[in-house]
Amino acid sequence: MSDFKGKLFVFSAPSGSGKTTIVRHLLNQEKLNLAFSISATSRAPRGKEKDGEDYYFISLKEFKNNIKGDKFLEWEEVYRDNFYGTLKTEVERIWAQKKHVIFDIDVVGGLRIKKKFPEETLAVFVKPPSVDELKIRLKKRSTENEDKINMRIAKASVELATAPQFDKIIKNYDLEVALKEAEELVSDFLELKERRKKIK
Repeated sequence: MSDFKGKLFVFSAPSGSGKTTIVRHLLNQEKLNLAFSISATSRAPRGKEKDGEDYYFISLKEFKNNIKGDKFLEWEEVYRDNFYGTLKTEVERIWAQKKHVIFDIDVVGGLRIKKKFPEETLAVFVKPPSVDELKIRLKKRSTENEDKINMRIAKASVELATAPQFDKIIKNYDLEVALKEAEELVSDFLELKERRKKIK
């Protein structure tokens, strides 16, 4: 395990809220010194997704073996036989690079990470303008059929109810404003950490 213990930035939201766009923007800000936590999933790649870059695509059997072996920091069966999780080795990999970890993750997983690392984690919920707007965004992606989209919309209503459990809520009504707000939140949290170090 690395001597460097960085911060953890969790960005969670219903699908189509824009959290991935926000996370990509933050990763491009060199001063923040962030690295992306790649989640493992038992689902097949979609579109141009690459193994080891977007996700670690592993078989359902391997995923379940990793659960039994306590290899995950958090995991969840998001849909039937459709598992997502964060391998413990992923945080170790990033801390070994002396970087802070940023997660683009499901709300349940995000809250579990916050619970495991309460002091080190800033958990941010990205709120879409409305459920109707979510549906429009998901349809524009053209990556899933109508049934899958409806499943995501039903799940979104439940996820939106968890927003108050997060440290901060970003309302993604205007992307430019949301990006700026996300940058400020991360910067402030890192500066707080630096200040605490100096006080000690």
